[in-house]
Amino acid sequence: METLLLPQGEFHLSRYPEDKNDPLRAWDAADEYVLNYLSGQFNSEKVLNVLIVNDGFGALSVALAHHTVTAWTDSFLSENSIKSNLLNNKLPIEKIKIINSLETPKDHYDLVIIKIPKTLAMLEDVLARIRPILQPETQIVGAAMVKAIHTSTLSLFEKYIGITQTSLAKKKARLIHCQLSEKIAPVKTPYPTTYILEETGYIIINHANVFSRESLDIGARFFLQHLPKDEKYKTIIDLACGNGVVGLIAAATNPQADLIFLDESYMAVASAHENFRVAFAESRKAVFQVSNCLQYSPKETADLILNNPPFHQQHAVGDVIAWNMFQQSRDVLKQNGELWVIGNRHLGYHVKLKKLFGNCETIAGNKKFVILKSIKQSIYG
Repeated sequence: METLLLPQGEFHLSRYPEDKNDPLRAWDAADEYVLNYLSGQFNSEKVLNVLIVNDGFGALSVALAHHTVTAWTDSFLSENSIKSNLLNNKLPIEKIKIINSLETPKDHYDLVIIKIPKTLAMLEDVLARIRPILQPETQIVGAAMVKAIHTSTLSLFEKYIGITQTSLAKKKARLIHCQLSEKIAPVKTPYPTTYILEETGYIIINHANVFSRESLDIGARFFLQHLPKDEKYKTIIDLACGNGVVGLIAAATNPQADLIFLDESYMAVASAHENFRVAFAESRKAVFQVSNCLQYSPKETADLILNNPPFHQQHAVGDVIAWNMFQQSRDVLKQNGELWVIGNRHLGYHVKLKKLFGNCETIAGNKKFVILKSIKQSIYG
């Protein structure tokens, strides 16, 4: 846990789930920039109605908790970071209203702060959905590191909201200032989108924050070509499921299996749920859960875990999430249960898997990707 010093106060912050060895802070320079800016914009005695979009680990929500704050997020990890950091600073969890990305804010706000999300699609979805609740007097501020702000980013603000300007850069961070133009009529968000899954006829529905929304990505395509089929698989988990394509095909080729879809993104799990329902209607049942990896999964209950682990969280890149998924998978698998992982060759997942499971077999590989299998054995389990 580290301390963030701001005009709003001194705050003790950590990333969720807390890891003493995590080298990353729970805030970035863009959080500091926008909070310093806001301290000079408003009378400190005035209580504002504030909407915070995509608050990474709760720095914005906690620092502005003396106002009436709604935090709008697609991330289970961000949601729990906000709650955890409220407690770290002796603030009640109820102090911040948290709504997930499947809901849409309905209040009128004095201030809207948008931490620029990783994907343009998510930003477009956010801007389209907040446009109807904005008032001419609403102050709209975006914040991000300079590398995350592009001409296309600003174009979306101008398309959906109004005149847009950027600040000078400070500590490699920049602010976006946008003024509502009432000449721009609200329009419906273009998300979710759909495509037909090649060689299957399945309709794949994708909410805005789902990776590879327009077509099947090359990694998933390679994984689908090598998915296992065996009557011994009674419970299959699609871990970090995204839109659920991997679990969907695993269900189709293993009709005896119960499927569980897990992701930390509300939009991902919703997409997986809708895709499974469209494919199987009421003929198959499955479990869909927003969670931190396998946090809520009982030990020794799965026969097969299929995993395409993300190597980034928000804009930070690393293998912490993958390592956590591999460790939890070992606990959740039954004896002789299997973990199948696809990843970029350069990530070296085979080293971690062999260390955890004592074994790692290469199922298939190409120039970019490798599919690995580890089996839970009693000496390591």
